Amino acid sequence: MRILSGIQPTGLPHLGNYFGMMKPAIELQDKGEAYYFIADLHALTTVRDPDALRRNTREIAIDFLACGLDPARACLFRQSDITCIPELSWILATVTPMGLLERCHSYKDKVAKGLPSSLGLFSYPVLMAADILAYDSDLVPVGKDQKQHLEVTRDIAVKINELYGEIFRLPEPMIRDESAAIPGTDGAKMSKSYGNTIELFMEEAPLKKRIMGIQTDSSPVESPKPTEGSAILGIYRTIASPADYAAMEESFRMGGTGYGDYKKRLFATVWEYFEGMRAERARIAADPAEVDRILSEGAARAAAVAAPVMDRLRKAIGLR
Repeated sequence: MRILSGIQPTGLPHLGNYFGMMKPAIELQDKGEAYYFIADLHALTTVRDPDALRRNTREIAIDFLACGLDPARACLFRQSDITCIPELSWILATVTPMGLLERCHSYKDKVAKGLPSSLGLFSYPVLMAADILAYDSDLVPVGKDQKQHLEVTRDIAVKINELYGEIFRLPEPMIRDESAAIPGTDGAKMSKSYGNTIELFMEEAPLKKRIMGIQTDSSPVESPKPTEGSAILGIYRTIASPADYAAMEESFRMGGTGYGDYKKRLFATVWEYFEGMRAERARIAADPAEVDRILSEGAARAAAVAAPVMDRLRKAIGLR
């Protein structure tokens, strides 16, 4: 089973990235042949600073490795290092109906939230399809918000196969647990686009400041606190033990504790959770040549898998 997943370097990895994509990906590296890419081409729709793009791409690689990705078991690479991906995206675009893309809710949602409307943002699902189909992927872990894009991938693959024969393998989605979609500091879904993130490896003082700044209501200390929609509880649920979470939730209902105390407890839990990973990250970051080697070898492995796929596609459509 070949597993494929990607993460955009639009900012530093945060708790939502870790629990939503990175941790499940690391767990899957023993379940099949895992290919994980840093989607720097996708990030061009929003990141205009080249230094930031390069820095974020590298930081994601280091963070992924620090969190437990083993390059001996999983292939980690930069999307842009696989030079056939833009070519494949164009070929797929030639058979993709406009109406299919117009129905994609992600584009509408992002534009509504203020992202600039561009052809790249509109055709994002086609580039995503290229990422998936290039490696004969069997399984693609996605959140519910990306499920539609995987359906678009399958539709495009079926169209190519109907026109030219059995070129592409049809990937299956693995829908991630929605409990992994944790809230940000403002209560909305944690996202780099919304500026409400808690990065994985923040220094102690900035991390504490970020967590203490989580938005809450004005409930007095002595009053019960609402549990529905609480950002504190939403983050704590993901990172604490079930027993500790149940205790905090019960304390919310009982009253007598202020939000400041809950935030301090959350900070301590987050800081402790990533303690071992922080040490590993410092070790990896001190050897930049090793990071370069891992990404280079990962790109070579991924390119070798994509080459026969592209070869049979080019021959089938008349480019060879």
